[in-house]
Amino acid sequence: MSPTLTEKEPKTGNSIFESMMENEHEQVIICSDPSSGLKAIIAIHNTILGPSLGGVRMWPYESERAALKDVLRLSRGMTYKAAVAGLNLGGGKAVIIGDPKKDKKEAIFRAFGRYVEGLAGRYITAEDVGMSIRDMEWIRMETKYVTGISMALGGSGDPSPVTAMGVYMGIKATAKKVFGSDSLEKRKISIQGAGNVSTNLARYLHKEGAKLFVTDIDEEKVDNVVRETGAIAVDPESIYDLDVDIFSPNALGGVLNKDTIPRLKCAIVAGGANNQLEKESVHGPMLIERGIVYAPDYVINAGGLINVSNELEGYNREHAHEQAARIYDTMSRILEYSATHNVPTYTASNTIAEMRLKQIGRVKSIYASRSHFTGRMGELVGKR
Repeated sequence: MSPTLTEKEPKTGNSIFESMMENEHEQVIICSDPSSGLKAIIAIHNTILGPSLGGVRMWPYESERAALKDVLRLSRGMTYKAAVAGLNLGGGKAVIIGDPKKDKKEAIFRAFGRYVEGLAGRYITAEDVGMSIRDMEWIRMETKYVTGISMALGGSGDPSPVTAMGVYMGIKATAKKVFGSDSLEKRKISIQGAGNVSTNLARYLHKEGAKLFVTDIDEEKVDNVVRETGAIAVDPESIYDLDVDIFSPNALGGVLNKDTIPRLKCAIVAGGANNQLEKESVHGPMLIERGIVYAPDYVINAGGLINVSNELEGYNREHAHEQAARIYDTMSRILEYSATHNVPTYTASNTIAEMRLKQIGRVKSIYASRSHFTGRMGELVGKR
């Protein structure tokens, strides 16, 4: 059964089963290893298109319920990200409850790896928030179902260059729709965040001649971007008030809300951060009322998923970049659907993803029925 995304923020019921049914998840695995201290949750949302793939994040959640809510939300989002990107993958995610600054140890990650191995390929893990390539290598000691490992071990290494490529192409496609040209020369673009993805994105934008403004709570990271690209450093709280063409959130989620949206002075919001809309049904319409075109985050930040998915068939960086560049075409299709059907861009992207899920689900269903029929005929013939 394919999911229907009416709200990007999933519901969390009174029980795990209630939460799973409300969000149409296939499987939730609670992982506990007292000897290492592992407390983790793996959520498999949908495997219609293929095995679920999604990162594992380590975070000091305030409660087990908060961890469950996050993993359900993230795994559901991965289903849509893979579907709209045209990948033959399903949606999954995992969270390890713990402080990545002080709770990391080899035993925890190897214990988690054994749980992943036990799923026999239904879930393939990858690097996410709070995790490093070294942590992923510890997980790999216990399971082959892991991506995001170092290039020395046959992996892809840092995915941020490919993620940034996808965000860049998504920005250009949206600019083409809004401004009539995808050229970003002399366009004023504010970048929230100065991490790996933001830095690589700034390089692309600078090379094209955009005028950049950048902010981050880490001043050293901001200084690095400023030195390399000539960007203007901005106080974190002031980033929403700049008069720019494009605002690009590439740090925290939930930054588009009732407090920040009224302050925006831009024509486009397009960035790589996950879950930028604090609540899709409320804050999406607020952007529309302001005349701001929103590039759905899970569409233009799919480069990271594209990058690690390439590891499954033998990593080729050139091919990964080529796939990420196609985000331009995907975003253009979404913008066209949005205009033709007079629906928000996030509704358009959700609909396109659901159409693919339903189509492939129907094909698989027909194939399974034919296989069953052929098998039964073989049995009957054999008995004669």
